[in-house]
Amino acid sequence: MSDHTFRIAALYQFTRFDDPAAIRPALLDACLANGVRGTLLLAREGINGTIAGLDAGIEAVLDHIRGLPGCAQLEVKESRSVTEPFHRMKVRLKKEIVTMGQPDLDPLARVGTYVAPEDWNALISEPETILIDTRNDYEVAIGTFAGAEDPKTKSFREFPEWFRQRRAALEAKGKTPKIAMFCTGGIRCEKSTAFVKAEGLEEVYHLKGGILNYLEHVPAEQSLWQGECFVFDERVSVGHGLTVGNHELCRACRMPLSEEDRASPQFERGVSCPHCYATRTDEQRARYAERQRQEELAQARGSDHVGAQFPKPSPD
Repeated sequence: MSDHTFRIAALYQFTRFDDPAAIRPALLDACLANGVRGTLLLAREGINGTIAGLDAGIEAVLDHIRGLPGCAQLEVKESRSVTEPFHRMKVRLKKEIVTMGQPDLDPLARVGTYVAPEDWNALISEPETILIDTRNDYEVAIGTFAGAEDPKTKSFREFPEWFRQRRAALEAKGKTPKIAMFCTGGIRCEKSTAFVKAEGLEEVYHLKGGILNYLEHVPAEQSLWQGECFVFDERVSVGHGLTVGNHELCRACRMPLSEEDRASPQFERGVSCPHCYATRTDEQRARYAERQRQEELAQARGSDHVGAQFPKPSPD
């Protein structure tokens, strides 16, 4: 850990906040006062986000969050980084902490059965288990569990309709689904399993703590995971043991890029990649090139460029 200075905390908690806006100022102040950066989302249904900083700063912010209503048992997934993974601190007010577009869904009232990482392989190896990756298409593209179904969703809002169609196809064949779901850190599965149970299915399971928990606790030689796991910070992807992966972000379209993508003639760091080259104009690429130049100059000075951090693909 000696050179892994920065502590990264991915967290969420479904709880009842009567007035999220009233919580925001003190939470933001706690982050800024302790040198913590990242993004936290607040909604009436709870809190979600990822933050990073030095150990003492992260501990102080987590103590503050655990003091909020219903957050004493806050779910936190931690890892470490050599470099600071965020450039700014944001605390945003949202309608949902993970957007599924199902306003009447209550994960606090009904959720799937949690399965520990150590027990996950046995469940998903059962022939009758239907394994579903609840993440979006660009996340699934760089890694998933062997045999998992990919809904090919662009956003989490598309998941309910996809599932209803998939269920109809199964039931037409006379099958009663036994569903196992997984996502990056567990939060999307809180909603997806609640949704599936609300649809009338009872045998519904999800990976506790998500892929990150699995990669941390299941040895590579026993793992059924294939590829890397996309994460929403400057590490871009992680592998077993939560080691930093081999992907990087295209700064033009924010898609994760493999070594093969970066070998493409359409790739120019900070300017274009095979995913977006055909959709950008020469004028846009010229602007991106200037932005990249300014970022490199800022890095050479040891400072953050004001335009360095652009919106990443949303986990919604």
